Amino acid sequence: MKIAVIIGSLRQGSYNLQLANTMKERYINKLDLDIAEIRSLPFFDQDIELNPPHAVKELLGKVASADGVFIITPEYNWSVPGVLKNAIDWLSRIDKVLIGKPVMTAGVSPGMMGTIRAQLHLREILASPGIQAKLLPPAGNEIYISSAALKFDESTHRLVDESTLRFIDRVVDKFIELVRSA
Repeated sequence: MKIAVIIGSLRQGSYNLQLANTMKERYINKLDLDIAEIRSLPFFDQDIELNPPHAVKELLGKVASADGVFIITPEYNWSVPGVLKNAIDWLSRIDKVLIGKPVMTAGVSPGMMGTIRAQLHLREILASPGIQAKLLPPAGNEIYISSAALKFDESTHRLVDESTLRFIDRVVDKFIELVRSA
């Protein structure tokens, strides 16, 4: 099962990137996770949306050909990072590749709130008319990882907290069922 992964942080040492890499390794026998690059996306611009640059076409193609999408994001100023919103804006236009696409959200934060607000806003964005992604119901499926420094290994840059990993295992299994039913 092919899953496009969009990470809402550009930082090389991002805990959200570390989570994506942990998941890529952990679910290698279940999922083919392909991290989509959003760093080189230009700002969304209606003047070029009919003939977008290569970076946009590459993102659109990666998401269109995937069976599902993981969006893993930090929280900036109580919401989604601008780079993530920009990527979603590109995905919501012309071909509208997210309509009906199974999407799972997750997020990691060094603080205590674990990206709760960002994911709440993200769910609202993903329900909008140009997107209409197919999301797992939030109850019991929300991956908010707080206190990241306590849950990630500094040397391997991987999530090592066993109870968090077991919880994510259950949510990923539910997501796989959602993809199969789509």
